[in-house]
Amino acid sequence: MSLTVSVVGLGYVGLPVACAFANKGFSTIGFDINEARIASLKAGHDVTGSVEPSSLANNRLQLTANPEDLKRANIHIVAVPTPVDQAKRPDLKPLEKAAETVGSQMKRGDIVVFESTVFPGATEEIAVPILEAQSGLKFKVDFEVGYSPERINPGDTEHTFESILKIVSASSEAALNTLSELYGTVVTAGIHRAPSIRVAEAAKVIENTQRDLNIALMNELAMLFNSMGIDTRDVLEGAGTKWNFLPFKPGLVGGHCIGVDPYYLTHKAYELGFSPQVILAGRGTNEGMSRFVAGEIIQGCVRLGRQMPPRITVLGITYKADVPDTRNSKVVDLVRELQKFGADVQIIDPLADPAEVQEEYGLALTLASEAVPADAVVLAVPHSLLLNKETAWASVLPFSAEGRVFVADLHDKLCRKEKPDQVELWRL
Repeated sequence: MSLTVSVVGLGYVGLPVACAFANKGFSTIGFDINEARIASLKAGHDVTGSVEPSSLANNRLQLTANPEDLKRANIHIVAVPTPVDQAKRPDLKPLEKAAETVGSQMKRGDIVVFESTVFPGATEEIAVPILEAQSGLKFKVDFEVGYSPERINPGDTEHTFESILKIVSASSEAALNTLSELYGTVVTAGIHRAPSIRVAEAAKVIENTQRDLNIALMNELAMLFNSMGIDTRDVLEGAGTKWNFLPFKPGLVGGHCIGVDPYYLTHKAYELGFSPQVILAGRGTNEGMSRFVAGEIIQGCVRLGRQMPPRITVLGITYKADVPDTRNSKVVDLVRELQKFGADVQIIDPLADPAEVQEEYGLALTLASEAVPADAVVLAVPHSLLLNKETAWASVLPFSAEGRVFVADLHDKLCRKEKPDQVELWRL
């Protein structure tokens, strides 16, 4: 196919997509409004760790912050964040700005594809009018649109853009054929042609809503079993011996997907006069887990007679393991809850950007070499760089003070059989 592809937004999703097309021989324009990000990528450095430096050096890939470079493309792929605001309402400003940028540069015959997670109807109801207004072109006459939801899992080297089955939808059969063939040249896992853009949008948003609800059930069970004095992980191990038991685990649900996407669906539901009971119940449970965990940590310190308020070391602050992204990290919420008890919290994370954490959350990171022995240690995010000793315990114990200490393991990484006598281990 002799098409030129542009990818707008070079984050965890957009950059791998741009590199994948360039690696397959397509002339690809990677655009981002962050000039510092473009300069870093041109220098061969990707702070997200999503692609190899060799991919950034591909001469088929043009990295730019100049919108006018988008004029050369026939296919425009928009992969910008779709967060929520403080009130948990969809924040479509990045999507709208991207549509304005593309619209101002697009030409007759172009196809604009959106990969950002949205509520059903957003592409045609919100993005299309912006594209028409900025370009002066008419939808379905001069240009077409498509929706092909991203499924990239940051930090996952197995499920990459090329190896995940791709949903593709478009505003016309011809555009659907073009996009299916285009993505099919890169995605080896296959193409699923959705019957409409709204169906594809809905399919994406319920993927993470389903996961959110299943984790919420596990979190509610964890709180229940904790009050019974039963180890939740032991219960799940037993239940997991049944062939059709789903292997979900309790945990802090953050990041820019699972903890965000359900709010896009509930927003649309309210617009239609529908009250989504189950979805919001799950969200409420997951949003409250940081408070529950903080309470258990403080109670553990009290039981062991540690000084009050205690000093607590939190290992990891990003939203998931082996990823430097701190957006919507629920570990931040955990730190806030601990601080409400007056705890002196020191945070250690070898991947998070200290300046970014300070600017975004007003929290300071502590170097592991400068950490003060603590009354409690929380293994909040199990980065490989944190657990790089012979055993997980050897990575955690150096941060604890003398005497009886409380250790909270939020990811079941610490073996109970190897637990030192001076430790009270609590598992989520």
